[in-house]
Amino acid sequence: MNIQSIDTYPISVPLHTPFKTALRTVTVAESIYVKVTCEDGTIGWGEAPPTVVITGESLKSIEHTIKKIIAPRIIGKPMSKRERLFEAVQQSCVGNTSAKAAVDIALYDCFAKRCQLPLYQLLGGYHDQLETDYTVSVNEPGEMAKDAEDYVEKGFHILKVKVGKDTIEKDLDRIQAIHRQVGDSITIRLDANQGWTPKEAIYAIQKMEAKNLPIELVEQPVKAHDIEGLKQVTDHTSIPIMADESVFSCIDAKRIIETRSADLINIKLMKSGGIHEALKINHLAEAYGVECMVGSMIETKLGITAAAHLAASQKNITRVDFDAPLMLTGDPVHGGVVYSQASITFSEGSGLGVHYVDLEEAALS
Repeated sequence: MNIQSIDTYPISVPLHTPFKTALRTVTVAESIYVKVTCEDGTIGWGEAPPTVVITGESLKSIEHTIKKIIAPRIIGKPMSKRERLFEAVQQSCVGNTSAKAAVDIALYDCFAKRCQLPLYQLLGGYHDQLETDYTVSVNEPGEMAKDAEDYVEKGFHILKVKVGKDTIEKDLDRIQAIHRQVGDSITIRLDANQGWTPKEAIYAIQKMEAKNLPIELVEQPVKAHDIEGLKQVTDHTSIPIMADESVFSCIDAKRIIETRSADLINIKLMKSGGIHEALKINHLAEAYGVECMVGSMIETKLGITAAAHLAASQKNITRVDFDAPLMLTGDPVHGGVVYSQASITFSEGSGLGVHYVDLEEAALS
């Protein structure tokens, strides 16, 4: 069975509330959907959102990379030679990890359909259910506290709180306001999105520790390239530190782990270039006793479904951040993961379990 064609579709779905971090504000989820069609009619779906501030990719660059660079290397090639396909995708160009991820995901969807298994079972099948956090966008302390309360009332027990946009003192005010509003029973994860210097991060985290705030972890407190600074923060604080933007590849993960620059690693398909490379990062981390989270960009349910299948398949993936589809005003994907408050389960069917994609509903105008 050979690959017959690869098609791309720009899509757009508005968010019901702006998503704000130290890096950007998002009001519309834009993506490129990818459809891989095989000669026997098997279809696989993938997704790539443009996240310029992290991966450097735009809608146009993603579409160009898939259609003009990746597709010519794999169309006509047999699906039976999986490693050669993934090698061709990864070696097609430098960077462009989201474009690679979309094709990678679609290929995995096809493989699992051939095997007549849900993808998470094909990859390992460790979990049947996941629990996601919900993100509290960075705003004024009072507004963030109210948002946090609303999310808890909707059934979320883990909050991912965005910080790093203003001063350290204001970030501390934000965290304390949320803690007062939701209490000690709610788990709080902080994400500074590279917004602090090493000294600021150490100061802020030590303040939190002194106040016994229930912080589970702090994600990417310093600039992505500042591995020495990241290690400095990890060495001088007790709350676990998670590397996110610092880790795109196995090489990045190896450096973080061997220098003990972080306690945890956040894997994202759009950084790693897809499931194939993400599995390598997780296996490397597991060999060193380092747990992983699987997170996401602002993606629709298509991309999140792929990430969820990866996360559910592996023992070493102990945390997930899959709230993005809950932020959208529409859902062009029929099938895929199923949400019940914070709980995520998988719809019936092989592959990603995606039954139908309404391209007209989400077409980018």
